Amino acid sequence: MALDQQQGIWKSGRGNGRGRATPKGRQLDDRAWDEVKALLGTRPRRRDLLIEFLHLIQDRHGHLSAAHLRALAEEMRLSMAEVWEVATFYAHFDPVTEDQAPPPDLTIRVCDSLSCELAGSEALFRALSDGHDPARVRVLRAPCMGRCDTAPVAEIGHRHVDHATPDLIRKVIEAGDFHPVMPEYETLATYLAEGGYAELAELRRGGDWEQVQEDLLTAGLRGMGGAGFPSGKKWGFVRANPGPRYLAVNGDEGEPGTFKDRYYLERTPHLMLEGMLIAAWAVEAERCYIYMRDEYPAVLQILRTEIAALEEAGLVAPGYIDLRRGAGAYICGEESAMIESIEGKRGLPRLRPPYVAQDGIFGRPTLVHNVETLHWIARITREGHQIKSGVTHNDRKGMRSYSLSGRVANPGVYLLPAGTTIRDLIAAAGGMAEGHVFKAYQPGGPSSGLLPASLDDVPLDFDTLQPHGTFIGSAAVVVLSDRDSARDAALNMLRFFEAESCGQCTPCRVGCEKAVKLMSAETWDRELLEDLSQVMVDASICGLGQAAPNPIRLVMKHFPEEI
Repeated sequence: MALDQQQGIWKSGRGNGRGRATPKGRQLDDRAWDEVKALLGTRPRRRDLLIEFLHLIQDRHGHLSAAHLRALAEEMRLSMAEVWEVATFYAHFDPVTEDQAPPPDLTIRVCDSLSCELAGSEALFRALSDGHDPARVRVLRAPCMGRCDTAPVAEIGHRHVDHATPDLIRKVIEAGDFHPVMPEYETLATYLAEGGYAELAELRRGGDWEQVQEDLLTAGLRGMGGAGFPSGKKWGFVRANPGPRYLAVNGDEGEPGTFKDRYYLERTPHLMLEGMLIAAWAVEAERCYIYMRDEYPAVLQILRTEIAALEEAGLVAPGYIDLRRGAGAYICGEESAMIESIEGKRGLPRLRPPYVAQDGIFGRPTLVHNVETLHWIARITREGHQIKSGVTHNDRKGMRSYSLSGRVANPGVYLLPAGTTIRDLIAAAGGMAEGHVFKAYQPGGPSSGLLPASLDDVPLDFDTLQPHGTFIGSAAVVVLSDRDSARDAALNMLRFFEAESCGQCTPCRVGCEKAVKLMSAETWDRELLEDLSQVMVDASICGLGQAAPNPIRLVMKHFPEEI
């Protein structure tokens, strides 16, 4: 049989009608392609910029149409599957197929994290849902926006509404300004006038990186993002591997209850930037990547402005600092998932070893530091290790920043000695909110679970909470009162983990879902929940699944009367 007569062989479409005029799959729309090319402009069509390009389309059109995604795939020489899997992974993208209607022009996101739930976010969500035409306004639940001190919080476009009410949101909509409210902050000119970047300049002229590393170790500086690894030791690990090397700033502050990084970046961004450049100098990094969560639009704008100022002042070469915008994925706070996202992929945690100090961004040795860690690196370099090592409280050395919210009189960020107890912290915040009696607290984000008020004398620091089945994490402290349910708080935490699991490993993906169902029952099956918790701890790939059972176990231990 002749080749063109064989059944199933693609033909041009002319002749006997058995062929097709186009290849299989979505066809390229010339108009959408022109629009994508105009948005991308002269930017290089690199694979690692995929998420940045998706943001450009989402921001311009309010969604990601199948035609635009197909055009982007064509422009970047990627398969449609590669583009689609990334677009559907991140919560801040709205991919729309041909048979779906695009979302309304206006979206209101209502935070449903623990602090906001305590402040009435569920009632706010219902009121907004009932008060708006869904064809014109979309109302969504959203995870923590990092503004727990002003709960409940909503976001309209890129504008946050603190202490949100239906009336406040109506006024914002009527005003029509959905851009972020920009705070007053210390600019490069002010920072330079006060001696900023002088230490960096001195180190670049002939400093000893090992001496700086020793100063950090003497100060007792450990990773402030949650892991608590000695910060200085990372430098030696990264330098032990041949270059090129990179540095990545983990600004994906997604742990509910945490807002300390936003607090500092909206006030003194150059402390973090100078700390980053000092660390980059120490490991001879060829480029710095800053991965900042999309929930912080004001911070992103501040960093764009100040990075440009650093380039203009000649403190860094153009392009040396590469600012990347997250897209709504809590899992990208895990360092290897963040690196996957920087490379333009889904934020799936990597199996280790190898560790990122050996095999990080683009397979090269990468130093990863948290925002607050870099803040302290700059301060220790300028002021000496005594600013941390010289402070002692409850037999603990150092200082740390606590994000405090919930049932206290004055929620906020508190810089206090590392030996601070929950009683100390509540006192610093002016005591409990009026009419509330202290009942329980979350010591370090939902991953840390809940402790009862009876454990009010435990220093909130590294290594002090492990004997109680928990840890300090990011020091995201949420206080509950006698009006709150520990059971409901734990369920809120597990619903968050269920929504934010990347889905890569079964113990976490299925375990969080099953836990939510079991915890929703009137009476908890304690034996089954404990068995499920142990499987998740033993078999999950990363810290999300391993720590998710903490709220379950601690509520069963300390609040059995509620379950």
